[in-house]
Amino acid sequence: MKTAVMTDTNSGLSVQEGLQDGVFVIPMPVTIGENCYLEGVDITHEQLYAALRAGEDVHSSQPSPGDVTDIWDYILTSGYDELIYIPMSSGLSGSCQTARQLALDYGGRVLVADNRRVSVTQYESVFEAVRMAKRGVRAEDIKRTLDTQAANSSIYIAVDSLEYLKRTGRVTEAGASIADTLDLKPILTIQGGKLDAYSKSRGMKRAEGRMIDAAAIDILHRFGRFSMNDIRIGAAGTFEDPADALAWTERLRTAFPECAVYYQPLSCSIACHVGVNAVGLGISCISER
Repeated sequence: MKTAVMTDTNSGLSVQEGLQDGVFVIPMPVTIGENCYLEGVDITHEQLYAALRAGEDVHSSQPSPGDVTDIWDYILTSGYDELIYIPMSSGLSGSCQTARQLALDYGGRVLVADNRRVSVTQYESVFEAVRMAKRGVRAEDIKRTLDTQAANSSIYIAVDSLEYLKRTGRVTEAGASIADTLDLKPILTIQGGKLDAYSKSRGMKRAEGRMIDAAAIDILHRFGRFSMNDIRIGAAGTFEDPADALAWTERLRTAFPECAVYYQPLSCSIACHVGVNAVGLGISCISER
């Protein structure tokens, strides 16, 4: 059996990068005003950040069912017997449940994994699936592994401004105003696939330190059974200045010298909600090599 691996751009992989790595990637839609764009196809991060700064009406959505099944049909007529699809967490988007319903029409040839991850942790799951597929592991077994390992990850995100969360109704205008006045930076977390409040700090540097402390606690207590060589830390963000992305990545490398640390920008659809200059990190424990 030849098994294909597919994901969406919320994993941090672009369509082009996916092709180079043997992964099929569907771009996530982003709407600005009246116009809909596809991430990495006809909109860049820089263009999205400019629209956010300008106060334009920006929001994300899930891929259309037709776009999803068009790619599935292409894959299954291109020499693959089956495919495993790894969308972003069902706790953050309805795209996973939509895909599961669509897969019912494919007679078991399409399996959808709700790995309860997004961004850098979703990225790691995709490449766990790639490694298994290359060894000849069936989609059913890949899905079972990803579902079992879903909790072996953690995400923290510090938001520079509550303006964008205010626009989506996740915080009141008064609450956003008070937080901005006091320079309070909310820290959000994703555990088990859902976004929750974690804490808040005065200033972004303190927020970064709080996230590093939280990650260290997770590694020690939640993931203590894993070797440090099996723990990967993804630095992430919506940085306007590349130097800030580099500085954040280096800070994490200093904090976790035994772990592999790398950087990926947060996807455009995530940026719609957290805004510009958000800072994040994701911990992933690797079970397949």
